[in-house]
Amino acid sequence: MLTIREIKERTEIFFKEKGVPNAKLDTDILIAHSLGIKRLDIYLDLDRPLTEAQLTDLRLLVKRRASREPLQYIIGSTEFYGLTLKVDPRALIPRHETEELIELIVKRLETPPKRILDLGTGSGAIALALASKYSNAEVTATDQSEEAITLANENALALNLSSRVTFINGNWFEPLDKGARFDLIVSNPPYLTEAEMLTAEPEVIGHEPRSALASGQEGLDDLRLLFKSVSNHLAEGGVLALEAGIGQAGAIKAMALKVPLHGQSFEDLSERPRFFLAS
Repeated sequence: MLTIREIKERTEIFFKEKGVPNAKLDTDILIAHSLGIKRLDIYLDLDRPLTEAQLTDLRLLVKRRASREPLQYIIGSTEFYGLTLKVDPRALIPRHETEELIELIVKRLETPPKRILDLGTGSGAIALALASKYSNAEVTATDQSEEAITLANENALALNLSSRVTFINGNWFEPLDKGARFDLIVSNPPYLTEAEMLTAEPEVIGHEPRSALASGQEGLDDLRLLFKSVSNHLAEGGVLALEAGIGQAGAIKAMALKVPLHGQSFEDLSERPRFFLAS
């Protein structure tokens, strides 16, 4: 019978051969997930032998990761702004950078927003994070994907936030009432260029929904649609908060000025301009 130590060593080597990033960490997470234990418990019991049934279950997970299926899809969840979210191929996996957007919003807003709109909600990550932060806010979120809306509703139900967040199927502002206005409009829209999609990691190209990632030759198609209608739904004194691609800050500022909205870009933790806030 093989021990956890032996399986761990073999899996790490196998992942490295397959080009899997973070081979050691991913190995630990899959072993812990498969056995229903915490990652720390692996190191407290390295010489524990595994049954054939346990090995069979683990091998299936290892095979999926070796094919570069995202780790989050395999284990079925991810952590985002203190929330545990269900994730699967119905929506994009929430990124750490988007958590930075939430933190930036909380830091910059002087008055808690009463009405919040999340455009292109996907798994519901942004909408649910803001609902958990602003307990008195009414949150609305849209997405063109019915499957994503279903996933977002599942997350809201699991987090006991379904009474405070309304998810609507539709493209950007289209499903909203014409008079609907919001104190905060936030979005992490598709912003990758066609060239960036060609060089993206296999996890991204092969498994995550392309419609949530790419946005035309310049990566700006969806942002143009967003700015076309944003002034019809942003309340007086309201704030627009966006995540966008590296190198798009100038184009976004120009789009905002045409609305007109005045704003500035902000850097992420890697000191790259990624966020844009305007009012």
